[in-house]
Amino acid sequence: MDNSKILTGDSYMTFIKAKKAIYLLCKRIIDIIISLVGLILLLPVTIIVKIAYMCTGDFNSIFFTQDRIGKDGKIFKFYKFRSMVPNADEVLFKKLAEDEKLREEYSMNKKLKNDPRITKIGRIIRKSSIDEMPQFINIFLGDMSLIGNRPYLPREKKDMGKAYDTILRTKPGLTGYWQTSGRSDLSFKKRLELEKYYSEHSGFKLDIKIFFKTFKVLLSGKGAD
Repeated sequence: MDNSKILTGDSYMTFIKAKKAIYLLCKRIIDIIISLVGLILLLPVTIIVKIAYMCTGDFNSIFFTQDRIGKDGKIFKFYKFRSMVPNADEVLFKKLAEDEKLREEYSMNKKLKNDPRITKIGRIIRKSSIDEMPQFINIFLGDMSLIGNRPYLPREKKDMGKAYDTILRTKPGLTGYWQTSGRSDLSFKKRLELEKYYSEHSGFKLDIKIFFKTFKVLLSGKGAD
């Protein structure tokens, strides 16, 4: 019998809080274990990516760091393998200033389908999602989780509108509901809807569904632009 159905008032709220606390504790333990494995795998992958970039004549750092919004609005340093040119933001703002169609596309999706900033190596590591691996550092530090919403840029806060507070109830994740439901093929508005849904319904059942769906998405490479 589901005990939650016979509980009322304060007892019911205590039950819900305890259930949530157990979920978050188990999730954190799983995050630590998986991130430790990920960090071990990260070392040889880092060496391979660095050599690949050097072979193309690019000797800049292969790591990309950026301020992102975490749970409850906390700002943290976000890690990825660099898939773009070193001065990516400058290139972006220049292109947007010059091309009205690109401005419209970026305004709608917060991404560019044929992004001129992406390097040859960057396209490869993006397609395989290898560029996401350094986020195991963020997961280990507790700024992110294995499963959650994507971490937003501070400048995107105003575009998130009313969804902002709901989405930031949960930690951002390496994979999540948006990533396994179309990813770059979806508009920014649709992404907000999916991630708001995750924050409102996060739990073991939804996390397990997303976890196994992630492997299907990785194998297909769909939406990994």
